[in-house]
Amino acid sequence: MHLSIILPAKNESAAIGATVDKIHAQLALMGLEAAAEVLVVNDGSSDDTAAVAQAAGARVVHHPYSKGNGAAIKTGARAAQGDVLVFMDADGQHDPADIPRLLDQLNQGHDMVVGARQKGSQASVGRGLANGLYNRLASWMTGHKVEDLTSGFRAVRADKFREFLYLLPNGFSYPTTSTMAFFRAGYSVAYIPIHAAKRIGKSHIRLLRDGTRFLLIIFKIGTLFSPMKIFAPVALLMFFLASGWYGWTFITMHKFTNMSALLYTGSVITFMMGLISEQITALMYKDDS
Repeated sequence: MHLSIILPAKNESAAIGATVDKIHAQLALMGLEAAAEVLVVNDGSSDDTAAVAQAAGARVVHHPYSKGNGAAIKTGARAAQGDVLVFMDADGQHDPADIPRLLDQLNQGHDMVVGARQKGSQASVGRGLANGLYNRLASWMTGHKVEDLTSGFRAVRADKFREFLYLLPNGFSYPTTSTMAFFRAGYSVAYIPIHAAKRIGKSHIRLLRDGTRFLLIIFKIGTLFSPMKIFAPVALLMFFLASGWYGWTFITMHKFTNMSALLYTGSVITFMMGLISEQITALMYKDDS
């Protein structure tokens, strides 16, 4: 196994040196120093992130300006030489000692293994509640239990991960998109429990702004990979509203109103759009081999 450990980093000079040192120490314990690389993607940092990472022994790839966490992940995945990719945060939250546990699960036949943060590992109560909501929505859309949709600590098979690079957004939601894409493609995803430490430095994530983006991305990916999970409930809701309104107007006015007709028509159109989207999705995943 050739292993690439990828760390997207923007203004992480306070943490990146120690993080890279810990990764190298863990690789030495695993006997993988000769078969692994530590790749830091410097996302347009204005501090000494790149120099500190390079001094610690990492290979550094540069963005001339900040493109976003997801863009750094895509750059790292393209530049990596390993058959297996391990993604970690550069801010000291993730413990390199958990890498062997990720790889053990990968060696058991899984295609992606995610470090699921346990209680007490969330940055705040609000973020923990938001992540719980995301996990439930994603579980419903994929039909599989999603234990931690937004965790950035994961190991994947490089060839399978690169299949979905074109789907990954440039912002802070590559874990969301990649997890749901792997489930929809029928790839095997596993979770291991981890405890994340408090980050070193200031977070680049804003709960309201990026939380709204995460929510929109879940529905976007749900529409792309499981469209009937979105369209069917909406169509059913419109049908029941139409029936309820028709019942009310028939009892009170003995009429079938335009509103009922509009809602019935909308429910049929929405359902048919879902069927068409489902067929398009099936064609996207047609095996061309």
